[in-house]
Amino acid sequence: MSSTARVRELNLYREYFDLVAAGAKTIEVRVRYPHLADLAAGDVIRFRIKGTDETCEVKAQRVTEYADFEALLDGEGPSHINPTATRDEQLANIRVIYPPEKEALGALAIEIRLRD
Repeated sequence: MSSTARVRELNLYREYFDLVAAGAKTIEVRVRYPHLADLAAGDVIRFRIKGTDETCEVKAQRVTEYADFEALLDGEGPSHINPTATRDEQLANIRVIYPPEKEALGALAIEIRLRD
């Protein structure tokens, strides 16, 4: 019998939260911060809109590391990350959230599925 899945709490902006909750966003992009280095398939992620009680739980299906955001977008396909924006728009948006020194830590593509 497997141990209980770990639950991670991560903040998400409203526009991305809504895409996750609708099942339209299946890849979450994060920087490889030390606290996410051991994130693995099977872990539960509870997304929260910062400053609210709104949450949405997903299960990590796969975690793939990329050297940078461009490689991640090319490897995963922009439509899985944000079906409402072009690749170039997404790259610009991600880089507003994560400046170059953060991107240098490495990029994580987390394939997610809504929990039943």
